[in-house]
Amino acid sequence: MIDLKRDGDVFVLRFDAGENRFHPDFIDAVGVALDEVERTEGPGALVTVGTGKFYSNGLDLEWLGANRDRFEEYLRTVNALYARFLSLPVPTVAALNGHAFAGGAMLALAHDFAVMRTDRGYFCLPEVDLGMSFTPGMSALIQARLTAPVAHEAMLTGRRYTAAEAQAAGIVARTAAEDQVLPAALELAASLAPKDGKVVGKIRTDMYAGTLAALRGPVF
Repeated sequence: MIDLKRDGDVFVLRFDAGENRFHPDFIDAVGVALDEVERTEGPGALVTVGTGKFYSNGLDLEWLGANRDRFEEYLRTVNALYARFLSLPVPTVAALNGHAFAGGAMLALAHDFAVMRTDRGYFCLPEVDLGMSFTPGMSALIQARLTAPVAHEAMLTGRRYTAAEAQAAGIVARTAAEDQVLPAALELAASLAPKDGKVVGKIRTDMYAGTLAALRGPVF
C-alpha cells in the first residue's frame, strides 16, 4: 500500500493501492512514513508518487458509505493529513503520475511543488459535480495554493486540467513525459534538500498559519 525508500537525500513515498483513495489504513500508513521522514537528521526532501494511471482519487467513498457514523471523524483525519504535509519540516514535491482528483488533488496542493505527467491524467476538483462541498480547511488550502481566479474556476466548475493547462494556471511547477515525471520530481526535490528543514517548516507554517488553523478546526 505504501512504500518509502531513500534516493540520496530524497525520500520517495510511493502510493500503491489502486486509486490510492484515503482509506483510514492508507492515511495511517502515510503517517508512519512521514514519522520516519521527520526523524531523519541532515539534508532531506520528500517526493510522493502513485502507481499506474492514478496519483490519488481522494476520499474513500465506499468506506464512507459503510461508515456514515464516522463521517466527521474521517474528514478530520483527511484534513490532518493535509496539515501534516503543509507543516512537514522538509521540502516536498508531488510527482503526479496520473489522475489527481478531489482529495488527491488537494493532497498535491499540500506539497511545495508538483510535477505532472503530460500524456495522461487530469488535475480536478469535481466536488461540485458530485454534490459535495469542501470543508473550511479544504477551501482554505485550495485558495492559499492557487490564485483566486484559478481556485474559483477549479472549485465551481470542476474543470479537468491537463498537464499543460495546469502548468499555465500555476497549479503545477513542471510537466514531463510518463517516464520522466519521477526523475523530474527527484531532481527538483534534490535541489531543495540542502535547505534547513526546520527553517523550511517554520517558514511554511508561518506562511500558511491561517490555512493550518482551518485544517485543524471544525469540518462543518
